[in-house]
Amino acid sequence: MERRRVVITGMGWITPLGDDIEVVWKRLLNGDSGVAPTTLFDASTFPTTFSAEVKKFDLAKYLGPDAKRHSTASRNSQFALAAAKIAWGDAGLEECTNLDPARVGIYLGGGEGPIDFDNFAAAAVQGWDAAANGGRGDLDAVKWAEVAVQRLDATREFEQDPNMAAGHIACQFNAQGPTFNTLTACAASTQAMGEATNLIRRGDADVIISGGTHSMIHPFGVTGFNRLTALSTRNDSCLTASRPFDRTRDGFVLGEGAGIVILEEYEHARRRGARILAEIAGFGSTADAFRVTDIHEDGRGGIAAMRLALEDAGVKPEAIDYISAHGTGTEENDKIESLAIQGVFKEFAIKVPVSSIKSMMGHLIAAAGAVELITCVLAIRDGVLPPTTNYANPDLNCPLDYVPNKARKATVDAALSNSFGFGGQNDTIVLTRIAG
Repeated sequence: MERRRVVITGMGWITPLGDDIEVVWKRLLNGDSGVAPTTLFDASTFPTTFSAEVKKFDLAKYLGPDAKRHSTASRNSQFALAAAKIAWGDAGLEECTNLDPARVGIYLGGGEGPIDFDNFAAAAVQGWDAAANGGRGDLDAVKWAEVAVQRLDATREFEQDPNMAAGHIACQFNAQGPTFNTLTACAASTQAMGEATNLIRRGDADVIISGGTHSMIHPFGVTGFNRLTALSTRNDSCLTASRPFDRTRDGFVLGEGAGIVILEEYEHARRRGARILAEIAGFGSTADAFRVTDIHEDGRGGIAAMRLALEDAGVKPEAIDYISAHGTGTEENDKIESLAIQGVFKEFAIKVPVSSIKSMMGHLIAAAGAVELITCVLAIRDGVLPPTTNYANPDLNCPLDYVPNKARKATVDAALSNSFGFGGQNDTIVLTRIAG
């Protein structure tokens, strides 16, 4: 039986650079930065005081009166809903009257919602009654629970489970098909889109809303990454702090947002007259099986994921015209990803352009891969590559062509997108111009 083909028919994103596909794409090509001092909480005493926030977000802008249905949704769920609404409209599905809801699925890489630490801490303090407990300093669990419910109810933000974004999207778009969520850290949305592709290939769905969403710009998220020494601490020059592959890089910039693509079986898309943007030709997924916070020094997991994706696509390394790198801006990631690309592409490695839009958007964690895949679609469409900005100091350990600082015209028929996550998760997608 001939393998069902999977194409992209719609795209949407909510990013630190905006929400309009064309406007954000232009800003990326211009090298604009979405990094600024953090405003979502008081970060003045943290080692890192800046981030890449989504500014002035209002779900009603995207859903109108329907936004009230999702009033308890966490920030990351609302990002996903907005990006899905944009993508759904972009795919022309709002006008599709014969869509079978049982054949519409969801596969997200959805991060956990932001934890409301201020109210949690206040509830804990008010529930602590040493005098009432014989001076032992015990926690009055009943009182704590009462206060916690009252305070959290007042915030109207209840959700912490990663799968909630998928649930909200299912309700909004009446998607009654298979629904999944994966949280494999920074690789989550690439893994979600790859596994969604396989679901369509084997006939489990005709349309899947896929991608990722995340918001970790809160005290716990920043504290965790600071303790891992993963974040840049260039507080005096935050606009240029994200500098993937540059010798002076000192960590990534934490971002937030969502990226959603509409994946569709090729013949299904053709029958409804959909505009087809690109084809997902190959997917590879591996684990380093090494350490949960470190990449294997030989890049074996990344090498294997890229090779599997190329084999799945039936594409030789020399046919890849552009690589969208994971490119976080940490010392370890950039060096080992460059090594892995060399391991796969051999003598062609120096010839294939590689860039990281994290230099402008920051690292959107679970949403990063989906947003980066959208830029691959746009690179294929427009024949132009987004730059790696803030690149000024070449690193001998990173000897590839990183499209430094300026966008570049190029014919792109096939692109490869990498995402590597904490825990040693490696996911790669090969995207091609639609043919036939």
